[in-house]
Amino acid sequence: MKTYLSSILERHRNDAAQQTRDLDQVIAQANAMEAPRGFAQALRTHDGLALIAEVKRRSPSLGPLVEHLDPAQLSLAYASGGATCCSVLTDEVSFGGSAEDLQLVARTVPLPILRKDFTVSLFDVADARLMGADAVLLIVAALSDDELRDFSHLATTLSLDVLVEVHDEEELERALVIQPTMVGVNQRDLVTFSVDTTRAQRVARHIPASVVAVAESGIKTPDDAKALADAGFQAILVGETLVKAPSPQDAARALVGFPCRKVGKA
Repeated sequence: MKTYLSSILERHRNDAAQQTRDLDQVIAQANAMEAPRGFAQALRTHDGLALIAEVKRRSPSLGPLVEHLDPAQLSLAYASGGATCCSVLTDEVSFGGSAEDLQLVARTVPLPILRKDFTVSLFDVADARLMGADAVLLIVAALSDDELRDFSHLATTLSLDVLVEVHDEEELERALVIQPTMVGVNQRDLVTFSVDTTRAQRVARHIPASVVAVAESGIKTPDDAKALADAGFQAILVGETLVKAPSPQDAARALVGFPCRKVGKA
């Protein structure tokens, strides 16, 4: 039976298989781009809990989140509200995003930007840099160990930071093999799209203290943010709650700055 994740991955892998560009040329073009803005470093040096605020038009389970979303206006509100970084969905079919959304945000605010998408090929990694992203997402559940290693290596070669996303302790073990700078714990099950708000706190204790720990999904209130900071997370990634808020700026401001208590492995 097909799930949200399997259907999305099948589409992305089919698209990747039809690539006709020369990979070496694409990588050379990506290397010629302006240097990235230091996504991981911005999170690491932020005073208190940092916020990665997401530009998200729709979700496969909920449909459109708001009408006539303006990525430039939204990212300016995030920056004014104290966000440290932005995340921009670039998947068009399932999330309504685009490379143009990311490029617009990159021109509008000085914050480092994560390309939020389903990375399944080396082209995807290079394209993130070409779009103007400063970091790329690698989802452990979607990739083999060889893909994790190869995509991470290329990202590093291109000076891109990598956010490695996991959902449980087993996936974390796989992620740690590539010695990531950042690990995100997604509380949303990518098969059912349901949220388990205890997932991040459970996995946090196994993340090495040297790794920037990011909690993702299901974060709605300042109490949620504080609990994750207490659990050892240095950053949270929030999309739907901010996009749908009457004032994304005020909603962002309410989630940042909580003291972080690092509890991961030494």
